[in-house]
Amino acid sequence: MSRVTVTLNGRDFTIGCEAGQESYLRELATSLDNRVSDISGQVGQIGDLRLLLMASLILVDDLKESDRRVAELEEQVQRLRHENHGAASLQSAARDRLAGQLARLAERMESFADSLESDGISVDQDVLDAALGSAIVEAGA
Repeated sequence: MSRVTVTLNGRDFTIGCEAGQESYLRELATSLDNRVSDISGQVGQIGDLRLLLMASLILVDDLKESDRRVAELEEQVQRLRHENHGAASLQSAARDRLAGQLARLAERMESFADSLESDGISVDQDVLDAALGSAIVEAGA
């Protein structure tokens, strides 16, 4: 276990911490000391205990506000995921409708080609395939 000396409201305190956490602990203490200094600048030196109590209450308020904001953002993420899922479902349904329409179009073209052939008119399969491909491109646009 390591020991670190930090300054709070002009007084030095030596505290223990996990090895490797010394720098982070100093950073936290500096942040707390800044809060205490701000408060003492507003209300004067009212004693270390009262200054620490006020700083603690402000920090807890900040924490609760951060928790509320995180919960708000998590709800927003869930709502966006739900909306995205709904949009994906709509897109899938539209794709299925388009595929059905193209299948019906292909059947009609085949039927038309068959009727032409039964009337003795030759239909080139390449022309039929090109027409279907053109219809697919137009439907996708």
